[in-house]
Amino acid sequence: MIDNLKKILNEDQDPKAIEKITTKLDNLLMSNEEVGYIAVQKKPAVTILPDSIVVTNKRIILCKPKNLGLSMEFMDYDWDDIAACFVKEGILGADFTFTTKSELTHTVDYLPKNQARKLYTYSKEQLDLLKNPKNIIQTEDLIPEKNETVEEIQTEEVTNFAEIIPSNNLSFEEPNLEKNVGEKKLSELTQDELFEKLQNYKKLLDNGLILQGEYDNLKKEILSYM
Repeated sequence: MIDNLKKILNEDQDPKAIEKITTKLDNLLMSNEEVGYIAVQKKPAVTILPDSIVVTNKRIILCKPKNLGLSMEFMDYDWDDIAACFVKEGILGADFTFTTKSELTHTVDYLPKNQARKLYTYSKEQLDLLKNPKNIIQTEDLIPEKNETVEEIQTEEVTNFAEIIPSNNLSFEEPNLEKNVGEKKLSELTQDELFEKLQNYKKLLDNGLILQGEYDNLKKEILSYM
């Protein structure tokens, strides 16, 4: 938490306001709850008692000073209850707004723009974690048990690849365009049939069934009849 506060204080935060908020939060944070960001109002005029908003890994907390700063009113909303959040930047600052699934809307205005952006980014990250929880793989699952034995399979070294792939079994035949298409030869096809045949060869090329050089030769021969 101390490291996070150091980052916050480097972003035009009022140290006194941050100190007052964190002192109040000490008794409010739950176990395993960490403060992610704190943003404080900064109105054009002197703001004696600014409102602030705190985001943690579990909820959003609105902090509003009461009784001339002698007390503080806290309102908190779990991330499960947050429907969306928004930032609207203006000339004198930015507004951070969030809505709940029960159709409540809260806005904290006159926030410094850089603070509002950080607030928005952290909130979006928390909402994204709820929608797409990350699957954490435990390292213990990747370590085999002590009693587990791994069977070793002996491999045979191959020194002559010709024994695996006999060359006399391999044969390549280039396409012959003069073969009959139905009962017609290539020279007897109509313009539409030649165009359709060229399209078929293009599909074969796109699917990786023939090479570019083969397609170029086939295309050249077909075009000679068009």
